[in-house]
Amino acid sequence: MSKLTSFSPILTLFAFVASNGHSTTFDSAYIENFAKKYIENHITIQAGTKTEILVARIDARIKIKPCDLPLTANIPQNNIRRNVNVKISCNDSTPWQMYLPAKIITSLPVLVANETITKGILLDSSNIEIQYLQKNKIRGERLTDAKPVYGAKAKRRITKGGAITSKNICLVCKGDSVTIVAQSKTFTIKTAGIALSDGAQGQQIKVKNKQSGKTITAQVETVNKVVINL
Repeated sequence: MSKLTSFSPILTLFAFVASNGHSTTFDSAYIENFAKKYIENHITIQAGTKTEILVARIDARIKIKPCDLPLTANIPQNNIRRNVNVKISCNDSTPWQMYLPAKIITSLPVLVANETITKGILLDSSNIEIQYLQKNKIRGERLTDAKPVYGAKAKRRITKGGAITSKNICLVCKGDSVTIVAQSKTFTIKTAGIALSDGAQGQQIKVKNKQSGKTITAQVETVNKVVINL
C-alpha cells in the first residue's frame, strides 16, 4: 500500500494565473494539478509497479476565490490509501478551503493469457505474457515470470486476460511421463516415472517409478521433472 513519506512539510506552490493587487486567482486546472503533485510528492512507489493518480474535476459552477497567500495542501486522514481527499487551503485574511477526491491506482505485473487457452494446451511465449493489472483486481497468488511455466499445461480453460496461477496450470500433470531425480550432496540418480496427480512448482506429488513399480512422493521442480532430496 502506498504511504506517506512525511506530513510535516505542507506543500506550498505559487500560481501566477491572474493577479489583482496582492491576490492571485487560481483556475480549476491549476488546483487539480496542485493536488496531484502533492500526492506524487508524498507516496512511496514500489519498484516494478505502476501508479496512476486521478484527481476529481472541480465543478465548473464553483467560483474559486482569489488568495493573498500561496495555497497549501494536506490530507487530513494522515495516510494515503486508494481513495483520498486532498484539502486545499487559502490562509489569508479571508480564508477558504476545498476538498478534492482522488484515486491512487497501483498496478502490478502479472502473468496472463494473451488469448483464450483451452484445457490441455501447452503454455509458451505465443499465448502468455506479462501485463499490468490493478492491485485491487488481483486475487490470490501472482506469477511474474513466464519462463518457468513454458511447457506447462492448462488444467482448465483460461480466458484472454486471465491470470496464470498454480491452480489453473500444471508443470507436471497426472499421467505425464516424468524424470525422477534422487539427489544428495554426493550423488544424483535419475529414473523414469509416471505422475499420479497434478503438481505446480514446489508441490509434493505421488509418482510411480516405472522401473520398480513403487509409488514415491517427490517435489515438482520444473516441467516434467520431480526431485527427491536424500
